[in-house]
Amino acid sequence: MIIEFRCEIEHARRWMDRETLSIDGHDVPVQVAWTATAEPRPAGLDMLFELERIVLHKGKHSGVSSLKVIPDRTQARVATADVIVDFTSTARDPNCPARLYLRPRFNGAAGENAALAAILAGDLPVIEIVNEVDGAILDRGHPSGEIAAGLSGALETVMARTLTMVAAIVSGRPRIVPQLAHPATTASQRGPASYVARGLAVSIAKEIYRLCCYAPHWHVGWRLNDNAGVWQTGDLSGPGWNVLGDPGNHFYADPFPITWRGRTFVFFEDLDHRVGKGIISAIEFGDAGPIGSVVPVLEEPWHLSYPFLIEDDGELWMIPESSLAGDVALYKCVRFPDKWERHATLLSGLELADATIARHNGLSYLFGAWRDGTGGYSDSLAIYYAEHLLGPWRPHASNPVMIDRASTRPAGNFVTIDGKLWRPVQDCTGGYGAGLALAEIVELSPTTFRQIIRHSLKPGPLWPGRKLHTLNRCGRLEVIDGSRVQPKTRAFARRLPSAVLSTRTSPSTAC
Repeated sequence: MIIEFRCEIEHARRWMDRETLSIDGHDVPVQVAWTATAEPRPAGLDMLFELERIVLHKGKHSGVSSLKVIPDRTQARVATADVIVDFTSTARDPNCPARLYLRPRFNGAAGENAALAAILAGDLPVIEIVNEVDGAILDRGHPSGEIAAGLSGALETVMARTLTMVAAIVSGRPRIVPQLAHPATTASQRGPASYVARGLAVSIAKEIYRLCCYAPHWHVGWRLNDNAGVWQTGDLSGPGWNVLGDPGNHFYADPFPITWRGRTFVFFEDLDHRVGKGIISAIEFGDAGPIGSVVPVLEEPWHLSYPFLIEDDGELWMIPESSLAGDVALYKCVRFPDKWERHATLLSGLELADATIARHNGLSYLFGAWRDGTGGYSDSLAIYYAEHLLGPWRPHASNPVMIDRASTRPAGNFVTIDGKLWRPVQDCTGGYGAGLALAEIVELSPTTFRQIIRHSLKPGPLWPGRKLHTLNRCGRLEVIDGSRVQPKTRAFARRLPSAVLSTRTSPSTAC
């Protein structure tokens, strides 16, 4: 198989300069056909990208940095392509013999200008991949922008996820095409110069914020609830939420509660801002709330978070997120709650965040936010299935089964309500961790998947945190998390005599 990219030579970018495209772990040959520019680009765009490279990206080139095309590359087409991916807005030649002619569209229009127009209007576009031979939409997705710094970063994110979708189509795996509405334009389109200037100003403001405050600073909320909880009400109403106190220079996130052999503990990510690496810690809960102190329970040389817990065959297991290590590892509890041993590697050689398992129709299904090395971390859902916890775990026929920043990334345990399977998901429409949604799974098998969002939850008067991205319950105990402003001076102030601290803001109100 040979893939041909059709790109505009006057606006060549580094992401176009490739000889292969990874398809299911295999490098498939790519040739580039350079074409004339069909539409003019905003004046000075490459100069603005260069400014962002210096200021926002610390001097590093990105995928959308300008590519100086070597003349010989324009003569590189030596074979007839099986698949053409046309990144221009030029009409397809009706006599083209390629069996598959793919055209990426951004909010319904083709070409880089369309992607830039969406970004300048204030949002990343919905990406559609169209087969221009018959007009069919083969895939659709909405990328997340948590790492999309500036105009260049946003464009790079969009093109990276476009290639993810192209690779999935070319692989021959069946695609599950979600219904996604194009973002509504809420503001007039900015010019590139003003957009970049605003982005640089925001970046400088964020750096000042980081100098003064720990960022991000997550905190765990908890409450004891004898009545209907979040899953039943679809909102955060009910008893008031309490905040689990932290030492100031640590944050707590991703709470998972469990009762094991008569004792209830909440396990969570415990990140020390001074080293920038998370471990898994836990605290015991009694009939009235937390008892005792926070106890470290698992640490590795790499960052750990999202301590998903599962009981299986009379044993307690943990699958903490370890995507930076490139695997999904299973740990066995050998002494509750503070001693865990690595028992098996369930999946390896991939970035998979927030692995969460559910049992359904005789199979175990593992959901996770998947990333192929580029683009955002929260927009692509991969599913694996197995008969037993220890595997072998097989990929869903349509991985990644969905690309949607609003409903992909796991946010806690699955629940079953009236015989129906549900899962909480992160809604990253407003940025990473901005909100939650409750999704009912209406189809799930090794070859199918469909979910429907039934409820959306946002921070507000009922939860004074600035964000919301995990939801779990164990008996009467409900837990969530969010973020707050955490001045660095408060961590230092904790070392002062108590009289000096008499006016200090309490953790539950410093949001």
